[in-house]
Amino acid sequence: MPTIQYDGQDYFCATDETVLESLERHGVMLPSSCKSGTCQTCLTRALKGKPPTASQQGLKDTLAAQNYFLACICKPDEDMEIGLATISPKYVAKLISKDQMNESIIRIRFELPDEFSYRPGQFINLIRPSDELTRSYSLASISSDPFLELHVKRVPEGRMSTWLFDEVTEGDELSFFGPSGDCFYLPDDPGRTLLLVGAGTGLAPLHGILRDALEQGHHGSIHLFHASLATQGLYLIEELRELAKQFTQFEYTPCVLHGNTPEGGKQGNVVDIPGQVLGSFNGYRVYLCGDPQIVSDLRQKVFMAGASMQDIQSDPFVFAPA
Repeated sequence: MPTIQYDGQDYFCATDETVLESLERHGVMLPSSCKSGTCQTCLTRALKGKPPTASQQGLKDTLAAQNYFLACICKPDEDMEIGLATISPKYVAKLISKDQMNESIIRIRFELPDEFSYRPGQFINLIRPSDELTRSYSLASISSDPFLELHVKRVPEGRMSTWLFDEVTEGDELSFFGPSGDCFYLPDDPGRTLLLVGAGTGLAPLHGILRDALEQGHHGSIHLFHASLATQGLYLIEELRELAKQFTQFEYTPCVLHGNTPEGGKQGNVVDIPGQVLGSFNGYRVYLCGDPQIVSDLRQKVFMAGASMQDIQSDPFVFAPA
């Protein structure tokens, strides 16, 4: 059994056990969230020993070359001495407001720390102070906003979302680190057509990307499709309609799977609707956010309809186990 040395202590890693599982079994809690290698909250560095290649999936080459790996999917082949990644400092900010967007989604805004910088659409890792529970949330705000904005969906038995819904109040301090992620607007080609598709709180990063593009003078067409099971699950409808009136290059289409559609909306599977409306995606830059299966299916659809894979940015929301 490989030995994992962390913070001066040795821990044995059982057969077919990940580094994260081993340390948790020994009562040592590393920052983690999705436990599937997606959010990268558990990014760790091997100070001695070599992490398996499979534990570095999704990392930038520059990080893999420095022996960074994801503890939640790392099943070590040899003894390792490890340390936490120190890529991002920890920030503390006061909650400014908490608003109900619909029955299952809230919008929280908190102070923007002076030293914190980000690209709209990236995500941060929020920390619950009582037990260091960590979850990832995408930023819906833009750099000119005097606050940071998150959209939070209440998850059944979700420890973090329940805490944010039921316990956190204005004036409370929230801790986080980040930002992370590469799903953000690139201003290199302001005349290019953009496609933004998301379901549920997948609207959060898309809202940031959209407003950032418009603020930076993007004049190419921008198509936003936001989906929910029914009209009650949609939110920010009026604000998005106002943006569509103000900026003629922007078109907003609310989508529902069941029931009546909002004015100007579409009914059906959001995986199919963009292609039905727009046809080919050749030359588009694409942003896909929200449910992992929807994001995966959309990625395949837009690629088959002409979008280059390198022009498809995505942010699948992976929920942590209850």
